[in-house]
Amino acid sequence: MVSSPSPASPDGGKDSNLMRRILGLGFWVQGFRCLPWLAINFFLKDGLNVDPSTLQLLQNSANLPMVGKPLYGVVSDAVYISGQHRIPYIAIGAFLQAASWLAIAILSPSGISILTLSLCLLLSNLGASIAEVANDAIVAEIGKELTMPPKTSQSSSSGEIQSFVWIASSAGGVLGNLLGGIAINRYAPQAIFLFFSLTVALQLFITITVHESSLDLPKSSSRVGIRKQLSELSVALQKPEIAYSIAWLAASNAIIPALTGTMFFYQTEHLHIDSSVLGISKVFGQAAMLLWSIIYKLYLKSVPSKKLIAGIQGVMAVFMLSDLLFVKGVYRNMGVPDSFYVIVFSGLLEVLFFFKILPFNILIAQLCPSGCEGSLMALVASANALSFIVSGYLGVALSSCVGVTSSDLSGFPQALLIQALCTLVPIYWASCIPDDKKSKTSAKNE
Repeated sequence: MVSSPSPASPDGGKDSNLMRRILGLGFWVQGFRCLPWLAINFFLKDGLNVDPSTLQLLQNSANLPMVGKPLYGVVSDAVYISGQHRIPYIAIGAFLQAASWLAIAILSPSGISILTLSLCLLLSNLGASIAEVANDAIVAEIGKELTMPPKTSQSSSSGEIQSFVWIASSAGGVLGNLLGGIAINRYAPQAIFLFFSLTVALQLFITITVHESSLDLPKSSSRVGIRKQLSELSVALQKPEIAYSIAWLAASNAIIPALTGTMFFYQTEHLHIDSSVLGISKVFGQAAMLLWSIIYKLYLKSVPSKKLIAGIQGVMAVFMLSDLLFVKGVYRNMGVPDSFYVIVFSGLLEVLFFFKILPFNILIAQLCPSGCEGSLMALVASANALSFIVSGYLGVALSSCVGVTSSDLSGFPQALLIQALCTLVPIYWASCIPDDKKSKTSAKNE
C-alpha cells in the first residue's frame, strides 16, 4: 500500500500544492473539453448535414460511457496499479481522449461516417469518464478527511476544495468556448480536434511524472477487493438520505425534455446567429459558473442545500419560460437584439443545470461512508449522466410529437412550454433531499 507522509513532514505544504496542481489541471481539462464539442456540433450540422433530432441523438448517445462511472469508481477504489489507485486512472483517461480526438483529426473529412465518428466520441467520453471518476474520488477523499473532526471550521474546508476544482473547470470552459467561437470560422474542425488532442496528451505526460504517494492522500486502513467494494457501495445506498438524494437529482434532470438540438438549429439556421456569438454565449455561461462558485464559497455555504437546490430548479423553469418568449419574438419586439439574448440568457440557462451540482456534491461528500468515496461519487456522476441522456431522448420524442423539424419550427414554442412545466415538478419532491450534517449539528447545539 502507498505510504503516507508524516503529518509533521516539512513538505506538507508542498504536497498540498502538488495535489492542487494535479486536480486543477484535471478539472481544467475537463472544462476545456467544450472546445472540440462545440466544433462537433457545427461539423455534424454543416459537414454531415444531420437534422436537429439526429444531432441531439448523437450528442446524448455519445455520453453513454458516462453511465458506467460506478464500475470505474469501484475498480479505482479496489484495483491498485503500481501501488496507486487514482493517478494511473487519470493517465489512462487522458490517453484514451488524446487517441480518439487524434483519430478524428487525421481521418479524411470526406471519409468520416457517422458510425466512425460516433465510435471515436464514445471512446473519448470513456476516457473522460475514467479520469473524472479518479479526480472526483480524490476530491471526495480530501473533503471527507476535512469534515471528520467535529469542528465547524472544518466544514467550510470541505467546500474549499470543491470550490477550487469548480473554478478550475469553469476556467477551462471559459477558455475552451472562447477559442472555439473564434476558431470555428477560421480553421477546419480537424485542426481544433488536433489541438485538443495535443492538450490532453500534455496532461498525460504531466500526470505520469507524479507518483500518488507525493500527493499525501488519506489512505484506507486496508485494501479491499471489487466484491467487497460493491458490498460497501450497496450498504451506502441502503441509507435513505443517500439513495433518495441521488434519485432526486437524477429525476430532476431526466423529467425535463432537452431541446438543445432544436434550439441550436433555431439560432443558427432561423436567426443566423454567428458561431462566434454562440462561443461567447458559452463563455458567458462558464463565467457565470465561475462566479457562482465564488459566490457560493463566500456567501452561500451556510444556506441549507435542500433550499438552495430547489431554488435553482425554480430559476431554471423561469429561464425556460423566457426562452418561450424569445422564440415568440417578444424580446425582439421590445428592442432586445437576438444576439444579446443568446449570449446572456441562453448562456445562463445552459449552465443552470449544473449550478445545483456544487452544493449537491458537498452534501454527498458529507454523507459518504469512508472507503467508498470513489464508487459513490462515480454513482452520482453516472446517475447525472444517465438523467441527461434520458432528458435528451425525451426531447427528441417531444420534438417529434409537436412536429419540429429543421425546416418547420412552428411547434417549438409549445415544446418549450411543456419543458418549463416539467422543470417545476421536481420541486414538489425536494423533501427527498436531506438536511446538511452541519445544519443538523447546529440545530442540536441550539
